[in-house]
Amino acid sequence: MDSKKKNDANCFQMPLHYPKYSMKDYQTMPEWQLDRLLADYGLPVHNDLAYKREFAMGAFLWPNFQQGQKPSP
Repeated sequence: MDSKKKNDANCFQMPLHYPKYSMKDYQTMPEWQLDRLLADYGLPVHNDLAYKREFAMGAFLWPNFQQGQKPSP
């Protein structure tokens, strides 16, 4: 059973709740919190802080909330 738990940690996991952070929240979120959020979903926590923030925003924000994009009509 322990080996199954270890293997499950290496794949995508869907927690009960979808994160409800804004773009500003991701831009100011400390690295440890981003690491925890990404790990909770089984997503990679490698690279620098700027990459982790960009990755989290791309993964969890709807397209019309992403930086540099205007909402669709």
